[in-house]
Amino acid sequence: MRKIKILFVCHGNICRSPMAEYVLKDMVERRGIADQFEIASAATSTEEIWNGVGNPVYPLAREELAKHGISCDGKRAVQLQASDYDYYDYLIGMDTMNMRNMERMTGHSKGEKMRMLLEYSGKCRSVRDPWYTGNFQETYADILEGCEGFLEYLREQGKI
Repeated sequence: MRKIKILFVCHGNICRSPMAEYVLKDMVERRGIADQFEIASAATSTEEIWNGVGNPVYPLAREELAKHGISCDGKRAVQLQASDYDYYDYLIGMDTMNMRNMERMTGHSKGEKMRMLLEYSGKCRSVRDPWYTGNFQETYADILEGCEGFLEYLREQGKI
């Protein structure tokens, strides 16, 4: 069985996109369908990557995940590559700037394969960035809502 491959993308790959990666991994694990997925995350920038080594998940993001029993141990920031467009089935951005950068970096336009996370829950807005708001709980809630919407979308499409 071919896995559904998902790449979450944000600016630095230390807060929102790794949170989404690990929230979705937890959701599919709890549903007993983890073997149907390959889930990862990446950055549009290199700000959190030094000499080819990415920084770990930001401590407050890691703590928010831990409050919900989710571990992201070992995750380090990586940068989106143009080839990711062909490899992944879904490239999911956290905000409009991420989407513009994803389009520029992959050479492809937003569409069925590239969307913002909260579009899957019927909202046309960005996942709130805790780097600026300081509210990781709010970001977690946005991500949870978006991931639930995404799984519902896959169910409606007959993919899971």
